[in-house]
Amino acid sequence: MNLRQQLSGTGVAIVTPFKEDESVDFDALGKLIDYIISNGVEYIVSLGTTGETPTLDKQEKLDILHYTFDKVNGRVPVVVGIGGNNTRAVVKDVESFPLEKAAAVLSAAPYYNKPSQEGIFQHYKAIAAASPKPIILYNVPGRTGRNMEPSTTIRLANEVANIGGIKEAGNSIPQCMQILRDRPAHFLVVSGDDDLVLPELAAGIDGVISVAANCFPKDFSDMVRAGLAKDFATANQLNYPLIEAYNLLFAENNPAGVKAFLYELGLIKNVLRLPVVPLSEGIHQKIKEYLKK
Repeated sequence: MNLRQQLSGTGVAIVTPFKEDESVDFDALGKLIDYIISNGVEYIVSLGTTGETPTLDKQEKLDILHYTFDKVNGRVPVVVGIGGNNTRAVVKDVESFPLEKAAAVLSAAPYYNKPSQEGIFQHYKAIAAASPKPIILYNVPGRTGRNMEPSTTIRLANEVANIGGIKEAGNSIPQCMQILRDRPAHFLVVSGDDDLVLPELAAGIDGVISVAANCFPKDFSDMVRAGLAKDFATANQLNYPLIEAYNLLFAENNPAGVKAFLYELGLIKNVLRLPVVPLSEGIHQKIKEYLKK
């Protein structure tokens, strides 16, 4: 089964809940996993950047991963986030992390270094060669400082056997459409921009790896399924009420926005690790008002 068959629909880039002392809150993580799965999402992404992975140490990552696999218990596929800007370190991680139960590895493009397109290609080629599971590329230039051009994505899709898809968060529908036009038939294309998912579904994407689906798993995954079925009347009806939520989620920082929503829904504590801080009072108040509606 290729990734397009296995991971179509909604994946959730799940947050890492913390206790007041900033240690990982496994009880809250378990509650959140159950909430997300019972509301119909297709899969979970553990240790994505929404999970605050830059501030987790390696042991915490391993503990979260083992806990997530046990809690999910085969109910949905689990994709594991393993990325970074030191290619050798990422290769070591994909070789040593417990990936037996994983469907794939999601790997963000290298940040800060600003490699050339050839550097990005060679980075992913090295990771794919070392990984026991297929790699999903992750283009997020707003965070990495370098856009992975569609030509690089398509070159990787065609030339590197173990690369199975992309999470495209370039905030550009034309770029997404270029990838969809040129991709090989097996290659998974999912959105990483919650607010663009609906028009990108019309263009032919296979789904999304979402932040919003942490807090609105049912409405969001129903919207994506309607879009995949080309029922855009239903998809629009579900999407319109969420537009304000997308703006609030990303008003200041991810995952500060989604953690504020989840706190107000009674699922986690509103605790983040520096340098990320909770939302300002004004935006948090708007979230309360939105949820009341």
